Amino acid sequence: MVRHKVEICGVDTSKLPVLKNEEMRKLFRQLQAGDRSARETLVNGNLRLVLSIIQRFQNRGEYSDDLFQVGCIGLMKSIDNFDLGQNVRFSTYAVPMIIGEIRRYLRDNNPIRVSRSLRDTAYKALQARERIISKTLKEPTAEEIAKELGVEQSEIVFALDAIQDPVSLFEPIYNDGGDPIYVMDQISDDADDEDDWIDHLSLREGIKRLNPREKLILTKRFFQGQTQMEVANEIGISQAQVSRLEKAAIQEMNQEMFKG
Repeated sequence: MVRHKVEICGVDTSKLPVLKNEEMRKLFRQLQAGDRSARETLVNGNLRLVLSIIQRFQNRGEYSDDLFQVGCIGLMKSIDNFDLGQNVRFSTYAVPMIIGEIRRYLRDNNPIRVSRSLRDTAYKALQARERIISKTLKEPTAEEIAKELGVEQSEIVFALDAIQDPVSLFEPIYNDGGDPIYVMDQISDDADDEDDWIDHLSLREGIKRLNPREKLILTKRFFQGQTQMEVANEIGISQAQVSRLEKAAIQEMNQEMFKG
């Protein structure tokens, strides 16, 4: 197979080496024994990992060279902090570290200014997130991050929301091959208050027809943003039952709201 030559930061990506897992573990043992040349080999052997990650951020308007350099910083931090005793693949540990480094770079270059205190809280939350991921190998909840830092959950949520990248009103969010749907298409118009008032009354009447469990499921799904599996675990039924009850409740509400 012929690889096309693509240069990023002067690196010919078609010639980047790929290390096998056993080779990686051997190099880490050499590095931890004091062989600094092993570190350079580990960096060069994982540059393809950095390249694959920066593809996720290509639509941010940043130069690939800049993202690649920042990703390499995250890679080197991962190599310096990786613990062979955890018995996990290096890529599993490194990916969130590299992504975190790139996100920090993007936030620091964000044109929207965020207060220092909020930014500091958000950075601490992201560092706590990375620590939890390295221990549990799964994405932590806002509650778990708040507990790790000893602060209120609402403070974590507010800080992380404040540093999110801005989204253009003309950002496409759906395209089925026809005309795309943009963010601005999903923004409501408050001009027609009468229609909103009628819809509110219809929705309220529709909810009244539901039994307590159906109301609970819809509240958790659409007002608290929980997944069907999270709702199922919380109320002690299967995900399939949650799906069935949710569909039945929505159908019943529709009948109430749109009956002639």
